[in-house]
Amino acid sequence: MPASTPPPPRKLWDISPPVDENAAVFPGDTAYSQTLHFSLTPGCPVNVNAITLSPHTGAHADAPLHYANGEASIGEVDLAPYLGPCRVIHCIDCGSLVLPRHIDHALDNLPPRVLLRTARTASQGWESFTAIAPETLQLLAAKGLTLIGIDTPSVDPATSQDMPSHHQLLAHGLRVLENLVLDDVPEGDYELIALPLKLTRADASPVRAILRELL
Repeated sequence: MPASTPPPPRKLWDISPPVDENAAVFPGDTAYSQTLHFSLTPGCPVNVNAITLSPHTGAHADAPLHYANGEASIGEVDLAPYLGPCRVIHCIDCGSLVLPRHIDHALDNLPPRVLLRTARTASQGWESFTAIAPETLQLLAAKGLTLIGIDTPSVDPATSQDMPSHHQLLAHGLRVLENLVLDDVPEGDYELIALPLKLTRADASPVRAILRELL
């Protein structure tokens, strides 16, 4: 009996920006730096780097601890929201906030994870970007969402002092990914894989976020 032909590998999209000295951080936050702690020489068999960075560098997951004292660190949160079916929704050039009307075309049979593409070319810069209106998060939470992601540095505007959208995340138990790169990802459904590190006391963690084609 002839052997069956294995299925072709599913397509992957890397939706994480590079992490290096050029990675943008919130003004005043810790910039990325890297030094060589051990160097491969006749007396040393390996190279070992020492890295300093904010946990909000590159694609990252915020923990509830980031916006509420006494809440869970990123090492304590459930991993399930960061892995599974998701939908990429395009709301390109929608302005300073993603409002419910910008996404209502894509809410039928919604999976529990949504990633918002707001820019034609993603930027990590804090100068001008699209955030998410609190009422949009309320709408998505009512539809059973467990995770929201966006291709900008934050779900709240850079000038926000009360962070209403972050507090909507807390109120509804939503997890969040920020600083994604969705430039080459068509609108539609995928499998998300974006697990945070088990940083037991940290308020966030970098992730290597990818999308995989569904079976």
